Amino acid sequence: MSDPVERPWRTRFKRWGQRLAQTLAIMFVLVTLASFAYNAVTQGRAEPAAGQLYVQAGDVRTRYRVWGTAGSPIVLVHGAFENADMWDPLAEVLARTHTVYALDLAGNGYSERRGPYDATHLGAQLVAFVSALHLTRPVIAGHSSGAAVVAEAALRDPQDIGAVAFLDGDALLTGAGQRNPLPYLLLDPYRTTVLRLALRSDWLVRTAYGAICGPRCKRLDHEGVDQWRRPFMVKGAENAFWQELRAGVVGLPTPRVAALHGLAMPKMVIFGADDPVFSKQSPYETAARIGAPAPTLIPRARHLAVISDPEPVGAALNSLAG
Repeated sequence: MSDPVERPWRTRFKRWGQRLAQTLAIMFVLVTLASFAYNAVTQGRAEPAAGQLYVQAGDVRTRYRVWGTAGSPIVLVHGAFENADMWDPLAEVLARTHTVYALDLAGNGYSERRGPYDATHLGAQLVAFVSALHLTRPVIAGHSSGAAVVAEAALRDPQDIGAVAFLDGDALLTGAGQRNPLPYLLLDPYRTTVLRLALRSDWLVRTAYGAICGPRCKRLDHEGVDQWRRPFMVKGAENAFWQELRAGVVGLPTPRVAALHGLAMPKMVIFGADDPVFSKQSPYETAARIGAPAPTLIPRARHLAVISDPEPVGAALNSLAG
């Protein structure tokens, strides 16, 4: 038989539980309404700056940039969630002796948002880009996951590629990002709100950039923040972002990457010595896997050595390009 003294407490707990449930339900409705309202207010799309260059590369209308007017061609390929503008420091070094090109891969920068966002499709875009611009056996250099793109392009069309360079990337399909629960836990309108709030925070953009680039990189000014933020605010960018996030970091199976070893073309591996994304052995393992000489390590550089240390990275690529 239950103790009658306990009944008032049970009644109170029941009432508290009901009130908590009601409060949470009201909060849910208010947050949802606020999310819809915020998304409606911020739905205006950003536009690329005037004067952008575009070329049809396969099935992707591709935005690209050019530095220099003479010398053999070098094509720079960015990694995940990056764009062609990131190459300014390195491209200016290379443009002293080469004509330098950088493209926005599909789904990034200001190129057309056209999937799938995998190494096969992006590698085909790069091959088509080289062909569309009539480049003669260029050096193709890929940063981070861009290494997988240049590897795929070289394997697809070795006769038209002069050399391959991996910059802070091993080109491997590791599954990184593929188990990221964020795209599934956050559904619209909430994920749109979260993404837009993050993009509109100068502090957050600067913090993320500083963490990956390191203390040797200059703090982003307003123009620098806009350079990294604006591509995520153009038409189609949000949907492409979530698709890429679900797909995970672009990469190739190990045997596919190792097939580069059999290609008779110069190869090079360049890493920041303090790159936090990879192990200390990764540069050496990557060089051995693709048949490149011992890797070039940039002292004290992190994952964006192409930005923090353009001179030594440029010198290494110059030795590859000849």
